[in-house]
Amino acid sequence: MRDDRVMNRQESIVIDGSYGEGGGQILRTSLSLASITGKALKLVNIREGRKKPGLRPQHLTAVQACASVCGAKLEDAELGARKLTFVPGAIAPGSYEFHIGTAGAATLVLQTILPLLSMAKGESSLLVSGGTHVPWSPPYHHFAQVLLPTINQLGFRCKAQIKHWGWYPKGGGVIEARVKPYSPLGWLNLDQPFHLKSLSGISASSRLPEHIRVRQKKQVEARLDKAGIQGEIELLDVDARNPGTLLFLCLQGKDSLAGFSSLGARGKRAELVADEAADDLFVFLETGAALDHYLADQLLVYLANAPGKHKFTTSKVTQHLLTNAWVIEKFLPVKFEIDGGLGDPGRVVKRDV
Repeated sequence: MRDDRVMNRQESIVIDGSYGEGGGQILRTSLSLASITGKALKLVNIREGRKKPGLRPQHLTAVQACASVCGAKLEDAELGARKLTFVPGAIAPGSYEFHIGTAGAATLVLQTILPLLSMAKGESSLLVSGGTHVPWSPPYHHFAQVLLPTINQLGFRCKAQIKHWGWYPKGGGVIEARVKPYSPLGWLNLDQPFHLKSLSGISASSRLPEHIRVRQKKQVEARLDKAGIQGEIELLDVDARNPGTLLFLCLQGKDSLAGFSSLGARGKRAELVADEAADDLFVFLETGAALDHYLADQLLVYLANAPGKHKFTTSKVTQHLLTNAWVIEKFLPVKFEIDGGLGDPGRVVKRDV
């Protein structure tokens, strides 16, 4: 990170966790940037916008993970807490293991600590256990096949592999990652229309009859064929602690990637699982945007730490995107210009100020 952007370590900031979408993204981004900038952080009203406010296991694990990586002092960091104080020290590269203990999303813990480990002066290895494919969070495959290749274009060098799958409600999944120090590679300019070059995907299941993943594959292939899109869908029978199914589609464009997924559930037909992912894919293609809206809000923290002007188009301006931009601007001398109404396609420009 550039010397002129390192914050005074005596500064502190208060972040209201009820702002905007009022969810865990405020916590994750605040922890990442407090660690990077050295600002003491006081979070209040944590996850106030959720049915179960306060710190859940995956959020507490993210707090503890950041504290381990940067030697932070913590106050009030416990399950259910709606406030906490986080005073960071120096970021230390190393070998780390973090265990959520539930089916809480391992990808969201990784999302929290990757930005700060990228700013360390040496390489780090990570092992995070929990849920790898669970509701309301990025599945491992979007994280590994869409987010990581995109931030690699900026110079954030991270590779990941799944060692064990973890579905809701038992979890037990394991993701390994290796992070190298950030090395700037240039500006991200992804505001041209998405041009589909290839499509790949997986239809996976655990502890369920084979016909379920086969039906998911056949249904999505029929939907794609009707739209004139060819793609390779791989069938996977994966080991896990409890039953689960996934349909994931990865789109390779000329300059960008996008990913769409759906999870099975008791009583949910395999065809519906396939249709949900296909419907999201077709809506995305109709917008002509370069990035899917899942990637857009996750990308902001990396753009904020990469000097220069960056821009991209997104298939949908979400409350997550707007809230994340608000949090980042509290910590760093950057400005996000977001054009487009909530729920509509939009354009994002990041500038240093």
